Amino acid sequence: MTLHRHNPAGLSPPTGFSHAVVATGSRVVFLAGQTALDADGKVVGETLPEQFRTALTNLLAALHAAGGMPGDLARVTVYATDVAEYRAHAHELGRIWHQLAGRDYPAMAVIGAVRLWDEQALVELDGFAVLD
Repeated sequence: MTLHRHNPAGLSPPTGFSHAVVATGSRVVFLAGQTALDADGKVVGETLPEQFRTALTNLLAALHAAGGMPGDLARVTVYATDVAEYRAHAHELGRIWHQLAGRDYPAMAVIGAVRLWDEQALVELDGFAVLD
């Protein structure tokens, strides 16, 4: 499997994402939306960064169970109940991403959501990965 990240000079420099990712491989893993649910199905964490860490950990656990690694992520969508708060915490969220997923960024988008499935959830991540 190979992922080639493209960030053309004519576009705004990407921070925490890649503008385009070309993926070649034999298996595509579609990852369901993950929030900050613990093993008992309860939302944990009071702050957006706390919930982001758990949601990303959950997404990566699902990816690992399917045989993938963080570097295999081709696309991640972040759903946030407060995009302004997400932007305000962008540097901290970037540090969390680096700690858990490294520096190979997938193509990403952040979408504002009125609310998520669990009322207490502040953020949800889904995506897909391409594996050998």
